[in-house]
Amino acid sequence: MRTAYSVETVRAAERELMARLPEGALMLRAAAGLAAVCAGLLTRRRGRVYGARVVLLVGPGDNGGDALYAGARLARRGAGVTAVPMDPERMHAGGLAALRSAGGRVAPAVPQRADLVVDGLLGIGGRGGLRPAGAALAERIPPGVPVVAVDLPSGVDADTGEVAGPAVTADVTVTFGAYKPGLLIDPGASRAGAVHLVDIGLELPEPEVEALQHADVAGLLPEPTASSDKYRRGVVGIVAGSAQYPGAAVLAVAGALRGGAGAVRYVGPAADSVLARYPETLIGPGRVQAWVIGPGLGEGRTGEVADLLAGDTAVLVDADGLRGLDAAVLRARTAPTLLTPHAGEAAALLGVARESVEAGRLAAVRRLAERYGASVLLKGSTTLVACAGSRAVRVNPTGTPWLATAGSGDVLSGLAGSLLAGGLSGADAGAVGAYLHGLAARRTGGPLLAHQVAEALPSAWRDTRS
Repeated sequence: MRTAYSVETVRAAERELMARLPEGALMLRAAAGLAAVCAGLLTRRRGRVYGARVVLLVGPGDNGGDALYAGARLARRGAGVTAVPMDPERMHAGGLAALRSAGGRVAPAVPQRADLVVDGLLGIGGRGGLRPAGAALAERIPPGVPVVAVDLPSGVDADTGEVAGPAVTADVTVTFGAYKPGLLIDPGASRAGAVHLVDIGLELPEPEVEALQHADVAGLLPEPTASSDKYRRGVVGIVAGSAQYPGAAVLAVAGALRGGAGAVRYVGPAADSVLARYPETLIGPGRVQAWVIGPGLGEGRTGEVADLLAGDTAVLVDADGLRGLDAAVLRARTAPTLLTPHAGEAAALLGVARESVEAGRLAAVRRLAERYGASVLLKGSTTLVACAGSRAVRVNPTGTPWLATAGSGDVLSGLAGSLLAGGLSGADAGAVGAYLHGLAARRTGGPLLAHQVAEALPSAWRDTRS
């Protein structure tokens, strides 16, 4: 599992470690890791480090110092290293001396020819995007030249992934001590490229953000035993679809059938459509371990949502089911509740503008979880899962922009509901469901249809166990 920590947490851990180390030792550790990644990239691209042209974009803080010390290491291996400062009067003195001693030079402008650019303009404390001097340097990065960011791309908010102004887009990010949330959450994640973590010896507490990996998902997936029957494996009920949207019911059932539960029960007006596509489906009310309600439900059916929430069975609420939810009712529930809004639905639940949610997704999903006393899966370019009372937010690392297509959310609801019926907690069902959903979409590739995502779920499930 990848774990990420806030700037405040990382800074505190750095201070504790620096108090036990010789002065400057921590920066040298970071610079050594950065130089190693840069050297590896140069070797893969051109066969060797010797003779490579490396440009350092150097800010005034420790981030710039990391870049300078790493540049000195590359210069000692025969690279031609040029440092271009954002503020020549505020360069890190020790790093600058090391670079010059190794044969590197300082230039007032970004050279137009380079084999590698190192972005050391802003560190994890930067807020609000690049200022004009830094933005001017970033704009002059030669097209097509690979960029390695120091700790995170300059202009990206380390705690949230927000990009509030000009920012660097990196091919590789070398981050020190711990992942930062902004490296895992869009739009920052999409600017980070491949992320390399350099261990510098930090001792860290419980993380603020987590990202599941294959092994984590495999360990959470429900596995039938020799004594299992369809009822012991769990039954998921689907309340979805309407005369206007019968396909939503079919797609939610498609996801549920591939989510590990022993049986899927459908209740609603699209029974004929569901049975025509999936004859395995049980039709009509009956005992279930979890309900999914909302996809394609249409207006005027809030009573059905209220009835399910008044019971003691796990419930996943999506789409039309999210309208007019009573926070007090949800907070009073003892059974698991999972809400799966997109940004517009989340904005309505919070009573804010959609733009507010999209600009601060991490804060929004935490607020939703606490306000409604539930687990919340906030769909989007980076899907986030939060749980009331839990510090860590789960970030989904899988997926593709092609998932922005009609019906894909219905498949996800059915899948996560099936996992909920199989015994997973609300947060685990949401996180594992999003992971498999994204993995299946990647396997499908190109422009995709929602039913293709459902069909690819068994392969995605097997991928996590390989």
